[in-house]
Amino acid sequence: MTFKNSENIPGGPRNKEGRRFETIQLHAGQESPDPATGARAVPIYLTTSYVFDSCDDAADIFMLRKPGNIYGRLTNDTQSAFEKRITALEGGSDALLVASGAAAIMYTVQNLASAGDNIVSATTLYGGTHNYFANTMPHCGITAKFVDPADKNYLKKFDESIDGKTKCVFVETIGNPNANLIDIDALSEVAHRHGIPLVVDNTFATPYLFRPLEHGADIVVESATKFIGGHGTVLGGVVIESGKFDYANGKFPGFSEPDPSYNGLKFVSVAPEAPFCARMRAILLRDTGACISPVNAFVLLQGLETLSLRVERQVENTVKVVEFLNSHPKTENVNHPMLPDNPGHGLYNRYFPNGAGSIFTFDVKGGREGAKKFADSLKLFSLLANVADVKSLVIHPAGTTHSQLSEKELTEQGIKGSTIRLSVGCEHIDDIIADLKQALDKV
Repeated sequence: MTFKNSENIPGGPRNKEGRRFETIQLHAGQESPDPATGARAVPIYLTTSYVFDSCDDAADIFMLRKPGNIYGRLTNDTQSAFEKRITALEGGSDALLVASGAAAIMYTVQNLASAGDNIVSATTLYGGTHNYFANTMPHCGITAKFVDPADKNYLKKFDESIDGKTKCVFVETIGNPNANLIDIDALSEVAHRHGIPLVVDNTFATPYLFRPLEHGADIVVESATKFIGGHGTVLGGVVIESGKFDYANGKFPGFSEPDPSYNGLKFVSVAPEAPFCARMRAILLRDTGACISPVNAFVLLQGLETLSLRVERQVENTVKVVEFLNSHPKTENVNHPMLPDNPGHGLYNRYFPNGAGSIFTFDVKGGREGAKKFADSLKLFSLLANVADVKSLVIHPAGTTHSQLSEKELTEQGIKGSTIRLSVGCEHIDDIIADLKQALDKV
């Protein structure tokens, strides 16, 4: 596989100056040094609160009549720098950084839906997301309908599952853990035909490889803990909106009708270019408080600055790992869309000109015990519940990340006892292959 120059990544120049992704990931959100100190790096603003110019100034900021910092639970300048940077990289209108990827997903759903409503989701999700949708979310009165993207008529099934109470369609760009792909362009048309937004979890692709907002998605969520942070050090989650969806279409009164907690203001009026993030910050974050630490925001900013370098190396390594595993006599069913016989291969060629999918699964011959023996025998790969680190990682999904799923749900997601999930890191490829080989030799 040859890797194309960043200028050939779909979308080309990303801002009005014509700057490319690699430049934006270093400079957006802090185009000039810190005005107070001259610091080139974004400072860590460790403060809980902020001084107002006057009582009238404070009142205007509290009532959203003017921008400004109120309290650390809502905004922080380190956090704001990250939000501006990820907004530029994803091509959105605004973003909100919160404490974890799980919080980002929960806030997204609760910003759209209320008791009695539902969402329609792909079955192929991170186990924690699936469990939240299937078991925890219903306690708030919101239910989920699931569609299997492996069904050849899945677009029709999504369409038929949407009813008058459906508030969004939710999918992952690259499914966890089997790296399945979905036609984002076509699915956005389905959602928009019903007047609801398409929400896409872009964690496994990152904006470097794919930007869902350019393909019709309205909201992007990412676990910043993963590729964005990139070093397994801090937690974070982010929500980015396109600024193009019409929340005043009658289906989302929380945005278009007067809000009683802000003396009747309407979010579509006070923040016409970014009502989704404005309401999420002003209502949900204000009242439930899953805020990001400024220290974590700083670490995630550092991660963003090397995102393209790390992801490119991880994808390059993955190509060689997939080729090795696909030809090894002790493996079967390597689930990666780069392979010609994979159901997602056509979408892979269309959506990912620079490759993708450094997190994927394969089945080890020997069933559950063979898979466990393989994972336990690895020396370079770390056996832990995370992905997208610069270090290579491994997990046995059926016993860990997806263990909350029933046998039926595991089958629906294509997860067997023999399934292993790899997250390929940035080590030298010869060392990665050598470790995989010695572990397979012991099965």
